[in-house]
Amino acid sequence: MLKHSLVINREVRDAITANQPVVALESTIISHGMPYPQNIETARLLEHTVRENGGIPATIAVLKGKIHVGLAPDELEFLATDKNVSKASRRDLPALLAGGRHAATTVAATMICAALAGVRFFATGGIGGVHRGGGESMDISADLREFAETPVLVVSAGAKAILDIPLTMEYLETMGIPVLGYCTDEMPAFYYAKSGVKVPIRVDSASEAAVIFKSSLELGYRSGILVGNPVPNADALDRKKIEACIAEAVADAQNRGIKGQQVTPFLLGRLNEITGGESLKTNIALVRNNAAVCAKIAVEFFK
Repeated sequence: MLKHSLVINREVRDAITANQPVVALESTIISHGMPYPQNIETARLLEHTVRENGGIPATIAVLKGKIHVGLAPDELEFLATDKNVSKASRRDLPALLAGGRHAATTVAATMICAALAGVRFFATGGIGGVHRGGGESMDISADLREFAETPVLVVSAGAKAILDIPLTMEYLETMGIPVLGYCTDEMPAFYYAKSGVKVPIRVDSASEAAVIFKSSLELGYRSGILVGNPVPNADALDRKKIEACIAEAVADAQNRGIKGQQVTPFLLGRLNEITGGESLKTNIALVRNNAAVCAKIAVEFFK
């Protein structure tokens, strides 16, 4: 059954067979995370960044009810422009495949699809987490649970700053997920480098991260590893300013009754409006940085 539902392009398939460093990339950032044409430009930029750092890019999406690992240029363009592409997390994949539909994959769904294809590394912008007020609403992203289920190393700039980072870290600790700070002692806060929340493990090189992931796999852990990689200082936003903007965007979402999977795309779009495009520029810079670091870790792993 899986053979009929999983399409791996030739370059990615050959790289997996040859134990070469393949890096998965999500597609939600294309369909739901950025406006056009920045979304398609970023998709191409990320694939180029993986290549220039020694990796093979594998952007993942669901197209006509099949999981595609590695996309052609026209498929990237389709995801960037079609308004009927769904947003797929863990719960959505079975129905999407059964219904022959299109969907962009979130962090959780990308981890699942990458693991099915034999891809161990994944670069994203920011993971989902516990939403602000999550202690009462129980609004917690499926991304966090996926780390306990799927042995993929994920490089991100922390949890998205629109979330509750301390609670997100508490949840990851409860689930026993190894969290590494890449050249940092604190979990990054997406738009700015330091959240004030300590990471349990600091690594200062790609090789250190690769060895820890290798040890995790040798222990038979089914869980993944999260690597928090701070946004470059030159691209970071002022913490006080962006937090004020986030508060405004969150209030707007609440006033409009926006809930569930629509919250994050709305907040990212609203922040882009409020900041005059500055938040989008930072988003692109940090995800490019994550793609570079992830490719370097993957290269070290396969050495």
